[in-house]
Amino acid sequence: MLADIRQWLDQLLNNTVNNISDNKLGLGALCALVIGSIIGAGVFSLPQNMAAVASPLAVMIGWGITGTGMIFLALTFQRLCLDKPEINTGVFGYAKAGFGDLIGFFSAWGYWLSAVLANVSYLVIIFSTLGLFFDTPQHVVFGEGNTLISAILASCFVWMIHFLLLRGVQTAAVINAVTTVAKLIPLLLFIVIVAFSFKLSTFTWDFSGLKSMPDKSLMSQIKDTMLFTVWVFIGVEGAVVVSSRARNRKDVGRATILGLLTTLFIYVMVSLLSMGVIKTPELAAMQNPSAAQVLQVVIGPVGLWIIGLGLIISVCGAYLSWTLLANESPYIGAKEKMFPSVFGKTNAKGTPKNILLVSNAVVQLVLVWVTIAGGTYDSLLNVASEMILVPYLFVAAYALKSGLQDGCRKRAFVGGMATLYGVWLLYAAGLHHLLLTSLLYMPGVVFYIMAKREYGENWFAGNNRWVILGLMAVSIGAALVIL
Repeated sequence: MLADIRQWLDQLLNNTVNNISDNKLGLGALCALVIGSIIGAGVFSLPQNMAAVASPLAVMIGWGITGTGMIFLALTFQRLCLDKPEINTGVFGYAKAGFGDLIGFFSAWGYWLSAVLANVSYLVIIFSTLGLFFDTPQHVVFGEGNTLISAILASCFVWMIHFLLLRGVQTAAVINAVTTVAKLIPLLLFIVIVAFSFKLSTFTWDFSGLKSMPDKSLMSQIKDTMLFTVWVFIGVEGAVVVSSRARNRKDVGRATILGLLTTLFIYVMVSLLSMGVIKTPELAAMQNPSAAQVLQVVIGPVGLWIIGLGLIISVCGAYLSWTLLANESPYIGAKEKMFPSVFGKTNAKGTPKNILLVSNAVVQLVLVWVTIAGGTYDSLLNVASEMILVPYLFVAAYALKSGLQDGCRKRAFVGGMATLYGVWLLYAAGLHHLLLTSLLYMPGVVFYIMAKREYGENWFAGNNRWVILGLMAVSIGAALVIL
């Protein structure tokens, strides 16, 4: 298995570099984008995150549900790419085709804001990890990634990536492919090393959580794993978002499936193998990135450095991928007349320069807020995860709807299963997070109104009126409950 993955990684990097000559992305670049988008910081915290809320049995069941649900979501993306080639505007294009212009806009808005918040969380975890190496009890430099020094250095990183992306998508694609290979090396090392130290007696010590979690039912444990499993798979749609830039449309679906299966294997191994090395209560008490602590137990201090450096490389690559994906959402939305036309302007390299500037300005503002308010990686993780659940659900629902209308049983089936998974995720997330999400969707209406007025269209006609009024009512209720 590891030899096959290594061979595939070599092909991935070679294909990406060889395909830089034109302005299209090949299979290697698309796979790298999917894996680079999915694997960020979350995988390095999975051992502690999972152990804190669930037993080994619940984690196994949770991964079974998540893996099945995500496979159906990936198959939905693949099926839609093949059956609906006329829709090349990504996640939000399917929402628009199935449920109208306003729903398409909300899908694009939620996707963009989720990507921006994810990028801030990446910056926070980068400097939080540096704190493991350079902070001392007497002298805290980076803290949890929310100190003044962290904010200044993170800001420098933001604008460095800004100018890099101004050089074009292909430059970013090659760098992303390199960081994707680099980030997988320490993870594969972790899996191999920890597998040799795995003990079945440790893994089964509190298999169902009766000892360490006597007050939590098995179902409650499984439910609590969902937010983490959703977070670590965000980005599975990476190839779909840039489908208009793909050399071969069939490669979009292939890249989505290959990227998902690769990351699923890594996630399951990292979380479950750790529970066979360290008992669940001890694992739950570890500081994140907990994968570094686990490897340190097995091979000593060098394990901390392997995972720490791997995390920094991983998150830098994920930041690059998500900056690219964040740009595509409003850029394509502007082409579809869902966003103001200014967001559709590009430079000579084809980079949407205006939305890139806006996105990074928002990242900068949130960084300031994190520094002032003391925000952490986990707090940003929760919001970003919630924002993207809605676009995912719209894609699945469109596949179900269009499959039934077109008489395509295969599309209707995978879409229906993905829809059930999306509804389950919303339920597992809880009412509080759903209310918070409605508050973040409401400001987007302003941009929608701006776009419709620019193009001389009525923004308050038909079903749009009821959707906007409904969102306003929910937002007011959310404000009263949360604030």
